[in-house]
Amino acid sequence: MTAEDLQPYQRIVQDVKDQVRLGRLKGNDKLPSTRELADHYGVAPGTVQRALAELRTEGVVYSHQGRGSFIRESAVDAVADPTSQAIKRLEEKVAELTERLERLEAGDGKRS
Repeated sequence: MTAEDLQPYQRIVQDVKDQVRLGRLKGNDKLPSTRELADHYGVAPGTVQRALAELRTEGVVYSHQGRGSFIRESAVDAVADPTSQAIKRLEEKVAELTERLERLEAGDGKRS
């Protein structure tokens, strides 16, 4: 599915999620206002509001009445694709096994 196949609000959702995934948006970052986002994406404010509602549902953003919308601390986990999550788990496991191996080897060195 290409970006052209997506509804305008879906393109906004995807763009925000991509920015989180790439580290351009981080936890507690404030998003521009609805009007600013509407101007940026060339859509109506209602389209932006629909995108923000979707992002809230998916756990990517939270909103405060009168203050705006912000990226959740846990947004990176919410937007991570299954492949990157699996790679992260493998990296953690390799680090754990490397640490265990180093401790075992250090223990063997003391016995010599």
